[in-house]
Amino acid sequence: MKQFDVPIVYRSPLISAIKKKRREADKMKKDFSPTLLDFGPVQFYLARHFGFCYGVENAIEIAFRTVDENPGKRIFLLSEMIHNPQVNHDLQERGVRFLQDTYGRELISFDTLTADDVVIIPAFGTTLAIERKLQAIGIPTTQYDTTCPFVEKVWNRSEVIAKKNYTIIIHGKPKHEETRATFSHAAANAPSVVVEDMAEAQKLARYITGEEPAEKFYEVFKGQYSEGFNVERDLQRIGVVNQTTMLASDTQAIADFLKQTMVNHFGLTDANVGERVADTRDTLCYATNDNQSAVTGLLETPADLAIVGGGYNSSNTSHLVELCEEKLPTYYIDSNQKILSADEILHYNFHQKEERLTHGYLPAHRPVKILVTSGASCPDAIVESIIQKIAGFFPDALSFVEISGQFS
Repeated sequence: MKQFDVPIVYRSPLISAIKKKRREADKMKKDFSPTLLDFGPVQFYLARHFGFCYGVENAIEIAFRTVDENPGKRIFLLSEMIHNPQVNHDLQERGVRFLQDTYGRELISFDTLTADDVVIIPAFGTTLAIERKLQAIGIPTTQYDTTCPFVEKVWNRSEVIAKKNYTIIIHGKPKHEETRATFSHAAANAPSVVVEDMAEAQKLARYITGEEPAEKFYEVFKGQYSEGFNVERDLQRIGVVNQTTMLASDTQAIADFLKQTMVNHFGLTDANVGERVADTRDTLCYATNDNQSAVTGLLETPADLAIVGGGYNSSNTSHLVELCEEKLPTYYIDSNQKILSADEILHYNFHQKEERLTHGYLPAHRPVKILVTSGASCPDAIVESIIQKIAGFFPDALSFVEISGQFS
């Protein structure tokens, strides 16, 4: 796989050595058991896969190279390049400004842009409307495009099934940048609708079967369907794709449920199911899939708590937290600064969208066993700093140098 030129400040020599060793020992990526860092009184179990993915490293390399190649020019990002506060802050420190926030609200008017400005498209991609707006100004949309190749894969899949006259159902978060971009590209080719979860898929099914009146659809799915969507006409043939960072099991469950709905309603058989349901393979990206599988393997290890690192608006990170929460106390933090002491930790509750202060998160017994992972946009350096900080609360723990020596 391609190696990217990412600022060294985001790297961790220890974690790089661990990942390299695991890759060499498990080239087929079949072993999802964690890596043990045994400091003595505290033990950390690192997930087999975590941290920067291909798409994120690609985006970071392009963004920082763009800054270096355009001295004196105004440089903008459409929105956060990735959902990591450190990376976005570092780009802002180098003079990059955001045109929009995470939800697409304008921060700087597009009317102030000129053809001499540089605009970077983030890893999530963008909508066709914004592409046209930039092109009308004279700003090229391909020169500094960091859209993840796996997001583009979903767009391509949507285009293929659209040409076969299937309506596109997107499993994703309607307000997420990637889903907005995917919806835009899908809706340009076929009727499209977004479902956020199984509950919404079940609601959609009732319009497929006619159990709910068609006119009610337009209120229930307001803002989530393409222009001119016709319930009676456009739910006859369907294909499911997804926002690449959703839980794989959720996407599969939704696709299976909607397929069974079509089978039951139209009396389909294995021989003719393709007449109504597109044969779409899972569009989840490899990194999301690997990270989620690694957490499943990680959770087989008995432990006292889990720590998940990542930006608080990171979809893929929130799903890792969701998996961990099912098994044990889980603390979602975006930096080691949220670890206030051996007694207090400030962590994010993504269900309530708020940070919470918890006392006594580290148990009194020894050894303390902690599961550790991070999202696809979280630098390894942050994970290392989290481990170092917690290990520092144990005076009789092995030094970080001693631990690092075990993987050199």
